[in-house]
Amino acid sequence: MAISVHTNKSALIALQNLNKTNDDLSDVQSRINTGLKIGSAKDNAAVWSIAQGQRADIGALSAVQMSLNRAQSIADVSATAGQSISDLLVQLKEKVVSAMDTSIDTSSRNALDSDFKSILRQISQVVQNASFDGANLLDGSLAGNIKFLANADANAYITLSTRSMTLGGSIITLAATASLGTVTLATGILAQLDTSMDNVNQALGSLGSQTRQIEAHNKFVSKLMDTLETGVGNLVDADLAKESAKLQALQVQQQLGTQALSIANQAPQVILQLFK
Repeated sequence: MAISVHTNKSALIALQNLNKTNDDLSDVQSRINTGLKIGSAKDNAAVWSIAQGQRADIGALSAVQMSLNRAQSIADVSATAGQSISDLLVQLKEKVVSAMDTSIDTSSRNALDSDFKSILRQISQVVQNASFDGANLLDGSLAGNIKFLANADANAYITLSTRSMTLGGSIITLAATASLGTVTLATGILAQLDTSMDNVNQALGSLGSQTRQIEAHNKFVSKLMDTLETGVGNLVDADLAKESAKLQALQVQQQLGTQALSIANQAPQVILQLFK
């Protein structure tokens, strides 16, 4: 190999190796800092694209989960109100049966009638307040059933059915103006009350079934999100133990490369010895 002051092949090779080591060291430091082995498209375009698609699905499922949580809250409020209404109907039956007693005097009948009407007002108040986030399944304010998102493509839904429990409706047939003023009135109300209690219990059973469906689907969506996040992690997460070992090895290589370049840069000084 010719000895030249213009070209130092050994230094060039040492510099190339040192630059490569520095680039590798920078990559390892980036993976350690971010915790990602694929942080951008330049790292691996295909894998990064797949990971981004999965992240989009996770974001969409997050919106689905929010919708299902709202459905759960509406169903819980409705169920709580429905159970209160059922309990109040049980109290009404006690008053109605007592009013069918022909032996009671007018004062006692008036007291029973007053209690009866008070409980009817309580039922109306419960129905009116069975609302969550502006949605009330029990007061007849909704034109139809409520649909909630069930998948990330927003083309499948879970439905909560409306069940109007207003007085004088199809479920609670008792009128808001019902009275126990006479034995005859009380007798007629008893039949309506029994029907209303059966209707309310059936409606609550149906609501309970829909609530269980929402709960089950919400759990499934949560597990699906966890699975997708794990999948994304498998694609892009860095193995930090492995990266730590690489970091130490590259730091040693960097030091050796620096020394090799320093030695190579001193080689042209040999030429001075030839001209002494």
